[in-house]
Amino acid sequence: MPVTQALRLAEEKGLDLVEVAPNANPPVCRIMDYGKYKYEQSKKEKSHKKKQAATQVKEIRLRPKIEEHDYEFKLKHARKFLEGGHKVKATVMFRGREMAHQEFGHALIKRFIEDLADIAKVAREPTMEGRQIVVYLVKK
Repeated sequence: MPVTQALRLAEEKGLDLVEVAPNANPPVCRIMDYGKYKYEQSKKEKSHKKKQAATQVKEIRLRPKIEEHDYEFKLKHARKFLEGGHKVKATVMFRGREMAHQEFGHALIKRFIEDLADIAKVAREPTMEGRQIVVYLVKK
């Protein structure tokens, strides 16, 4: 149908003439309420965004001379974060003369990774960043 006739028809119905497929031969148009269409599209986008779960990075801070109970407590929290779908950043912080014995921190991080091996895998290997050892864990 010619464009002028389609425009007249749309005006009679109080609607808009919207080009749906401009690349088609001939171009395809629809008679619809464009404002209502845009509103419904924005509603759909908002509902899709609500359904998406944003993953966060949760940090667990450890010290090289951590007591057993404190270690178990932090391990339990890391496990809960991983089960919730979050990433976990485990950090072993050194102070003062503790830097002379970094092997304690490396052993602690290795133990932490092994204790969470059933639920998590290492996303980024343990690295020294200044005065701390950092490792990232994600759910398997």
